[in-house]
Parts: sequence; C-alpha cells; structure tokens
Amino acid sequence: MAAAAALAPVLRRSLGRPRGGLGGAPRPWPVSGGAPRPRSTAASLDGINRAVVDRIIRVDHAGEYGANRIYAGQMAVLGRSAAGPVIQQMWNQEKDHLKKFNELMIAYRVRPTVLLPFWNVAGFVLGAGSALLGKKGAMACTVAVEESISDHYNNQIRTLMEEDPEKYKELLQIIKQFRDDEREHHDIGLEHDAEGVLTMR
Repeated sequence: MAAAAALAPVLRRSLGRPRGGLGGAPRPWPVSGGAPRPRSTAASLDGINRAVVDRIIRVDHAGEYGANRIYAGQMAVLGRSAAGPVIQQMWNQEKDHLKKFNELMIAYRVRPTVLLPFWNVAGFVLGAGSALLGKKGAMACTVAVEESISDHYNNQIRTLMEEDPEKYKELLQIIKQFRDDEREHHDIGLEHDAEGVLTMR
C-alpha cells in the first residue's frame, strides 16, 4: 500500500489554500445534498488568532471530506463483503466529523480549500483502488491515512494549547475527540489484517 502511505501526508500538506472567489459567504462542501444549516449561535471571533483557526478548520474540513470519499470508494467495492459493516461503522464516524466541520466553517466564517474537487476524485479512487486489493488492502489504506490524520490533529492540539487552551476550549475538545476516533480507526485496521500488508512495503 505504498500509494496510500504516500498520499496520506500529501492530503494534509496541500489543503491549506483557501478557495478562490470574489467574496460572499463561505461554501462548505457537504458529503451530499445542499449547504449545511448554520446553528442559531455563532462562534465568538473576538480575540482569536484568525490565521491559526482558519487554517485548522479549513485543513480539517478538507481532510474529513477526503476521508469520507476514501470510505465511499471502499464501500463501493467491499460494501457487500464481510468487511462492509466495519468500513461502514468507520465511515459513519467520518460523516459526523465532516458535519461538525461544516458547522464550524460557517460559525468561524472560513472558506473551504480550492482543492476539494481534486480530493473528491482522488479520495474515491484511493479508497476503491485499495479495496480492489481486498480487505487487507483497504485496511492498510485506513491505517496509513488515519495515522497521518492523528499526527496532524496532535500538532493542532499543541498549537492551540500554546495559543490559549481556555480561549480555544471548544475547538480543542472537538479535535481531541476526533483524534481519538481516528486512532480507533487506525487500530481497527490493524486488527483486520492490515499489519501484514504494511510490513510488505
């Protein structure tokens, strides 16, 4: 699964650029359907480091979008197999992650990355391609991607802790919970025979 290992860090490094345009409201990119509904309460933007928060939310939104597309690709191939329920369980959590970041995009007025259309295709192709190698291939892809995402979340946690843990308390709670979910997905992949594929790289 060299492709998955190579693409995982690229997924995170290349998502920092904001989507272009001439103004107007941010347009988060949900899994399907129309734009997400904003909540009745908006996040307080007073006193926050906008550059840091914008980058964190934009990158995480794009990363969760890419993860959703990977699982969609895997389910397209393995959805009816014995691995289907396990993949679906992880995908359901990723859908919740993406929903939350859609809400944060609106609350913090962050624009999505210009690369979302690319990850729409690349994520699905990576997921489907790994699944065509069978259950072990799909799980090896999950391990490689989730390890990269967990490391990225840890870096963001350190950044926000250095900024002001109390000021970013809500965002820190969200990132920590999602980090733990990604670690769980990583471990699930190892439990389902991914390790044998990874050691062959």
